[in-house]
Amino acid sequence: MNPYLYIAGTLFFTVYGQIVLKWRLSLLKVILPERVIDKGIYLTKLILDPFVFSGFVSAFIASLFWMAAMTKLEITTAYPFMSLAPALVFMIGVLFLGETFTVGKAVGLVLIIVGTMVTVKY
Repeated sequence: MNPYLYIAGTLFFTVYGQIVLKWRLSLLKVILPERVIDKGIYLTKLILDPFVFSGFVSAFIASLFWMAAMTKLEITTAYPFMSLAPALVFMIGVLFLGETFTVGKAVGLVLIIVGTMVTVKY
């Protein structure tokens, strides 16, 4: 299997996990209680939500893809691709979650993508 497919899998499951957690927590209008015991109960209920749980499972699957990538690629080749995760989360967040888009964020996004290309290519 192409080792870059392992990187793509890592990115997909990492981004999915972040987006689904933000989406679900926003939908549930989560406000963390003050007391420690209440936080524990509340967080346990959240983890049992099927979508939130899928975000945690997604993080585990991303880890499996990452381990597979590490068997095929040098970390100095593979790891720069992980900087694309925040860029992808930014784009999906703006498009589907109504997150704010600013020129500064867009410039940062371009710099991340260019930096990834330079790091991997040279």
